[in-house]
Amino acid sequence: MDALTDIFQSMEILSVVQARLEATAPWGLKRAANAEEDGGKATAACAFQLAHFGVITRGNCWLRVDGVPDARPLAGGDCFLLAPGSSYTLRDNPRTRAVSFCTVVPKTGSGTVQYGGGGAPTTIISGWFRFGAASLQPLARLLPPLILVKADQPQAPALGAIMNMLASEMEEPAPGSGLLVNRLADVLFVQCLRAHIASKGCTQGMLRAFFDPRIGAALRAMHEKAEAPWTVETLARTCGMSRSAFALRFKELVGETPLEYLTSWRMQKAAALLQRGNATVAGVAASVGYDSGAAFSKAFTRVVRVAPRQFRKRLLAAGGA
Repeated sequence: MDALTDIFQSMEILSVVQARLEATAPWGLKRAANAEEDGGKATAACAFQLAHFGVITRGNCWLRVDGVPDARPLAGGDCFLLAPGSSYTLRDNPRTRAVSFCTVVPKTGSGTVQYGGGGAPTTIISGWFRFGAASLQPLARLLPPLILVKADQPQAPALGAIMNMLASEMEEPAPGSGLLVNRLADVLFVQCLRAHIASKGCTQGMLRAFFDPRIGAALRAMHEKAEAPWTVETLARTCGMSRSAFALRFKELVGETPLEYLTSWRMQKAAALLQRGNATVAGVAASVGYDSGAAFSKAFTRVVRVAPRQFRKRLLAAGGA
């Protein structure tokens, strides 16, 4: 198992909200990271669990994302994915004034938003992934603020097809639509990240670390055997580096020490196990390398900021287990 597959398997997409924007120039729409979505589909409390995706099916527009230096021109067939918690603006022209998405969402609950001045048309099929809380830290490590897949990239047609299938299933539900929507959402998310990797965009953050010949080897080792009694010395040995050089390079690429990363990843795996299965806390502790339940509970509480049993109780109360 490669490390990215391990991370994907630990993530959970709780729900997908899909919409179609039919805009005519001049038009401009913006969304702040803490804004509320219409119709109870999202609230400010879970705004940072939302990742926005979209595909331009007609016309063109400009996308500006906070944290990305320049506005990006988008044309038919282009796809984008924004990291959770992003603030962004879509408009026909960089100089057009933008209003909040919340002010134009139909009160009828329709999945189609119509907005603009009656000029040149643009259609965007878009939506939001809502992730489980245990998925947020791996996502924050992996995702850049913006993944943009241009229409001429090899992966763009497949992404567009998946988005169209997703839109069709949500607009006209049939038996099994709920299951199919969740599966399509998983595929869409992974395909976006794969397209980003294929575009040689992994120049910073965790993706750069995963593809570094030496540090990547240590990360793979940790993900293959998270329960192993790793030390900085044994991890350095897996990638043929001295202890000091490995520790320095790892901190440079990942942003934390090897053992900090290992502990954090173990707790993310533990959170996913507590959320998805019926394993006991002691069983979860053993699966992530802890012989002592007390030591595991202490580490989990430090990283997740709630004790394991309380974490599971909250999930049960919220219907998340």
